[in-house]
Amino acid sequence: MLIQIVLLSAVAVLLAVFARNWNTTRTRAWKRIAFLAFCVLNAYAVLRPADTTRAAHLLGVGRGTDLVLYLLVVTVTLLALNTYLRFLAVERRLTELARDMALRTAHRPPSDRPLAAVEGERTP
Repeated sequence: MLIQIVLLSAVAVLLAVFARNWNTTRTRAWKRIAFLAFCVLNAYAVLRPADTTRAAHLLGVGRGTDLVLYLLVVTVTLLALNTYLRFLAVERRLTELARDMALRTAHRPPSDRPLAAVEGERTP
């Protein structure tokens, strides 16, 4: 019973943090729906663990906890992949920004003549 209170409290805290940042985050609608479904399923699994075991048996898994673990592994892998892809996109944008700033702030040679004319001259 104590573990159920702890787990349901954790789900409630997650939902509260998510609801507080609902408008400030740039989260797509499908991610919002998926997170809410995730929290509801977690609460349901905590309140009705026998149903989780039945669902596991239907899917060919021995125990409900094993099913939850397998789903958690898949979820964490998807989150890691999503984070990696977002990091690559941010890195690409940062590189483009740095190139753009470098080109905008580049200084010309101090001579008034074009560079080709300076290179073509002979030095004594």
